[in-house]
Amino acid sequence: MRIDVHAHLWTAQYLDRLERLGKTDTATQRGIGADVTGADLEHRFALMERAGIDLQVLSVAPQCPHVEKESEAADLARAANDSYAEVVGRHPDRFLAFAAVPLPHVDAALEETARALDRLGAVGVGVTTTVLGRTLADPLLWPLYEELDRRGAVLYVHPSGEGAASPLITRHGMTWMVGAPVEDTVAMMHLVLAGIPARYPRMRVLASHLGGALPLLPRRLDDHLAFESPATPELPSVALGRLWYDTVSHVHPPALAAAAATFGADRLVLGTDYPYEDGERFVQAVEYVGRSGLAPREAAEILDGNAARLLNLTGPESGAGSP
Repeated sequence: MRIDVHAHLWTAQYLDRLERLGKTDTATQRGIGADVTGADLEHRFALMERAGIDLQVLSVAPQCPHVEKESEAADLARAANDSYAEVVGRHPDRFLAFAAVPLPHVDAALEETARALDRLGAVGVGVTTTVLGRTLADPLLWPLYEELDRRGAVLYVHPSGEGAASPLITRHGMTWMVGAPVEDTVAMMHLVLAGIPARYPRMRVLASHLGGALPLLPRRLDDHLAFESPATPELPSVALGRLWYDTVSHVHPPALAAAAATFGADRLVLGTDYPYEDGERFVQAVEYVGRSGLAPREAAEILDGNAARLLNLTGPESGAGSP
């Protein structure tokens, strides 16, 4: 089964609510073919047919319901998940969804996680690389990880679009082109240095964009650990091998080859970043996997096998969460 784990969809009503709460960047999600209108869906389905994609897993990131006031965050999360349940219900042969959760309000997030996974059919939880300035390693979030670990569920992590909080990125026109993979890299390392992958081995952490720069760094990370982060409970190279990574690299075969060589092809799952990768680029986001110099068996796993294992669509995974 060919599953695209990195695909976006927002309703105009959800974006409007975010704007009323003070969000100023929703224009980047509007008018790009990511709505639930007939024309947008027809275009999406036609591209999925061309690329041979059976299912897309929808997520609202980077416009997650991470807002300061708990009641507003909870209402937003419910609205997002209800809209996803509705569109998945209309098109169960096309869509799955990662649930939106009202962080940093962990009790509300636990309640919404249970509702979304048990009643609405969500296949995991989606968050951004930071939550209102907090890292994903913040102990405040650990009860959520404990619950996902208990369920053997997915935590999907997508950049927040803040340029890793660096003005050297955001003030120089690099928020997404450079900032997004930097955010991927830093967020995963926050989890690794805090020992989250080992502490919650059944929680399946899925990183966007091949994990940013991580395919290039494991040896350096291991070598620097003793003098820079000696309290880390396991080698970064081991911890990173517990994670999963989507293939969004903007059709750059060397990046995919490096990730497969570093993490193993069995830890890579197909992602397209639709609708930001649209038209011919969407099709290429799938086809490039087979042109990246990987063994045919490895390419087939990435395209048609690994995501079903990640999402528990083929039954329990043997040794889930192990390196």
